[in-house]
Amino acid sequence: MSSKEKPTLGGTRIKTRKRNIAAPLDPAAFADAVVQIYLDNAGDLELTAKTIESADLNFSRYGDTFFEASTLWVNRGEKVVFTGGRTQPGTTKPDEGDRHTYSVIDCEPLREAILPSVLYLQKILRRRPFLIKNLENVMRRFLQSLELFEDNERKKLAIFTALTFSQKLSGLPPETVFQPLLKDNLVGKGIVLSFITDFFKEYLVDNSLDDLISLLKRGKMEENLLEFFPSAKRSAEGFSEHFTKEGMVALVEYHEKKIFEVKLKEMKSALTTQIAEEVDISEVTETVKQRVKDAKLPDVEVVRILWDVLMDAVQWSGKNQQQNANSALRQVKTWAPLLNAFCISGKLELELIYKVQIQCYEDAKLMKLFPEIVRSLYDQDVLAEDTILLWFRKGTNPKGRQSFVKALEPFVNWLEEAEEEE
Repeated sequence: MSSKEKPTLGGTRIKTRKRNIAAPLDPAAFADAVVQIYLDNAGDLELTAKTIESADLNFSRYGDTFFEASTLWVNRGEKVVFTGGRTQPGTTKPDEGDRHTYSVIDCEPLREAILPSVLYLQKILRRRPFLIKNLENVMRRFLQSLELFEDNERKKLAIFTALTFSQKLSGLPPETVFQPLLKDNLVGKGIVLSFITDFFKEYLVDNSLDDLISLLKRGKMEENLLEFFPSAKRSAEGFSEHFTKEGMVALVEYHEKKIFEVKLKEMKSALTTQIAEEVDISEVTETVKQRVKDAKLPDVEVVRILWDVLMDAVQWSGKNQQQNANSALRQVKTWAPLLNAFCISGKLELELIYKVQIQCYEDAKLMKLFPEIVRSLYDQDVLAEDTILLWFRKGTNPKGRQSFVKALEPFVNWLEEAEEEE
């Protein structure tokens, strides 16, 4: 065969590249099919779930459409509703076609009316767990459009959302709910605060405050609860006033405790920096006084923090007990004026002794230093004789008390003898 002759078909295979031909997308037909199932079963969710489970529908492709068409919501002009029909591709607007009236938006804003829809979704997700991502997509998309809802519709949505977590709807991440809410326009109008209040109320019906806090932690909101408030109300006082009025006193107490812990942490951090930089004692004292005033910190907590920071700043030796003793006593002597400025009553002096007692009990390298530290604090006029004697005779903290009382006994005897001589 010459090079110009064409090859015959016999014995020759012409290779062609295979192509994946995708079926055309048809979310409208899918949505209509889902709606028809609702209509055929007259809104009976048990029967609807069974029918959907056996239906030959492409859920993997039209997961978002399923939730939009069955239980969630769409944009109808200026009004947002939970959908009872199909939506236009790539939008949240309703398309032509039949609609059903068994969606969440048609319910009363009550848990007993909305819970069946949540349990229905739970059944669907157990059979098709991959759909959780679609539910997440749809919820995120429409939570960002809360301003388009009427007040009672937002309440229904809040109840529905809270129930999805109360019923532990498989795999739905909390950040799906909380993060989309933090849009400035939603927060500024007070829409988010109203929504989250209804959400908290409903969730706490079946769950404890600890459960709610755990949910907020997973949603990365535990320490940012004030972000739900409009800027004009974004304060600790505003938080307390709002949630006290709404009957969630336990949440208010928790938030106040968190704020308190943050303020203590901030003061401890500032003190640690100043002491490490060997800032003048008078300046450190003024810093503490200002922070106590601004944060309204209790005197007892201030004394505890001062001692913690001072001891944390000591350069401890791994094995040399005498070196540790010298370092601790040197630190006490150096910073005695700071302790003196805040141990201004017998009660606070006693609190300082308890703090020393606990640290010496819990830290092996300080175990034998208790009497020396107390003696040094006495010599520097931080602790009064009466306070030391009160701790010795009637101290209430049991940690290491028996051994510490015995170790301090020679010094106490000396104090008592000196008192008798006077």
